[in-house]
Amino acid sequence: MRYREDTIMKHLRTLLLALLGTVLGGVLAQPTLTLAFIPQENPEKLLGSIQQITGYLEAELGMPVRGFVSQDHAAAVEAMRNGEADISFMGGLPYVLAHDQIGAQVILGEVYRGSPFYRGRIFVRKDSGITGLEQLQDRSIAFADPLSESGYLYPLDTFAQAGLVDPEGDPTSFFSDVFFAGGYQQAIQAMVNGFVDAAGVSQFAELLLTPEQLEQVTWIAESGLIPSHSVIARKDLDPDLLERFTQAMMQLNDPEYRYLLQYVYSPDGYVRVDDATYDPVREIARKYGYLK
Repeated sequence: MRYREDTIMKHLRTLLLALLGTVLGGVLAQPTLTLAFIPQENPEKLLGSIQQITGYLEAELGMPVRGFVSQDHAAAVEAMRNGEADISFMGGLPYVLAHDQIGAQVILGEVYRGSPFYRGRIFVRKDSGITGLEQLQDRSIAFADPLSESGYLYPLDTFAQAGLVDPEGDPTSFFSDVFFAGGYQQAIQAMVNGFVDAAGVSQFAELLLTPEQLEQVTWIAESGLIPSHSVIARKDLDPDLLERFTQAMMQLNDPEYRYLLQYVYSPDGYVRVDDATYDPVREIARKYGYLK
């Protein structure tokens, strides 16, 4: 009888452990939505923002949501290619490249100052005496990222439009030095602090300056209109999850949720967009050899 009882208890323990393993396995195997963020501003500040927005999305989607700061746009696209990121917040140029290379799909566009379009600008210090693009010949300039439309291609194109730079040539034939600072804030700060003579960045980069610094800078040229930054997804993301994510992000337009926008680069809100929205960016990418 004792043997029978021991045998029954042994089987019960085995069954309980198997059930526990199944439950834990289901928890551990629960899908996670992973977001890649581009360091357009201080990465440490961005990490705090990521925690806020992923917490909101977890509550809305009912699933784990993780976010990380990628090194740059190229790293974010590579993460999506490798399945290490499902969603990314990025500019129009990296989007059209990601669409071409890995079939990424655009779902949302940002609205800033009431518009889904913005411009690139050339900023200089007021005390530099520089008032025109031609005065930057043999001087230094900082851009944000070679894979940024408003932080490189569109500002650079203002020089091409003025006949100062050849789109098929080397920009250093005009400038003494060309630097990629890693983000809007880094580029415009480099100019403010005198490390470079000019910065080619988004018109909104000046919002990353202190009031004292803002008084020291001006802009001397601006680009044509650029479709705003986008929210994109890898091509094989589950359509139902993609739609639920899109709805959760669109909900940030509602007054009671608008405070959360400060944790996703502080736009005014979001609009639904499609691939054709970014055709102008695709055109300038071809002009400068980024696309065939």
